[in-house]
Amino acid sequence: MESNLGLVIFFSLVGGLFSLVGGILLLAKQSWSKTLARYATPFAAGALLAAAFMDLLPEAIETSDDPRQTMICTLVGLLFFFLLESAIHWFHNQSKKDRKIHPIVSMVVIGDTIHNFIDGLAIAAGFLISPASGLVVTFAVAMHEIPHEIGDFGLMLDQGIARGKVLLVNVLSSLATTIAAVIFYVLGNVHDVSLGPLLGVVAGFFIYTAAAGIIPTLHEEKVKKEVVKKAACLLFGVILVGLAITSLHGLI
Repeated sequence: MESNLGLVIFFSLVGGLFSLVGGILLLAKQSWSKTLARYATPFAAGALLAAAFMDLLPEAIETSDDPRQTMICTLVGLLFFFLLESAIHWFHNQSKKDRKIHPIVSMVVIGDTIHNFIDGLAIAAGFLISPASGLVVTFAVAMHEIPHEIGDFGLMLDQGIARGKVLLVNVLSSLATTIAAVIFYVLGNVHDVSLGPLLGVVAGFFIYTAAAGIIPTLHEEKVKKEVVKKAACLLFGVILVGLAITSLHGLI
């Protein structure tokens, strides 16, 4: 457990900080961040779907005494994160109507921290399976957070928040990933948590994020050439993570 706990701490920190790369590029050069967000978004969707269907769900079914229960947990996870994100968006929109800086920024920070905490739970669940699964989940989490962080950085900058403060707030928020990962990993080992339901919920989170939160934005693209590029990025995400799953499980 101790050696794996070190991996959890290290990779959750790396994953959380790596997800800020898009926002940092936005601070340095806005055109770069826009290009990154354009193609990282569909790639992230592919990575999340591959991690959910090729790693998390097979492991969840294998470790569960009742596969039906696991699938119900996946559905519950999907619905829960839909309701959670709907609530965050609702409060965020209410804050916008007030036309004040602080409510909008507060909701962005709170929403981002909640997402980071859930990411930490996902990483912990991955490492509870094996180091290989933990690495795959960490990569998928980091990739889907890159375009999300670009949006958060951009909104906070639009509200007149100083660049240094924007970076500091997001770095601190990213630490929620490590805190959650450590807490849930330790609890999972100490209390011998049944992995099937937990992995099902995490898979539901990944599927919802990819299918409801990312893929619909791809259909809004009007330029045929860009549609092809983004579709290729999505497929590349699936293939790359699929190959990583196969390779890592064979090596680790």
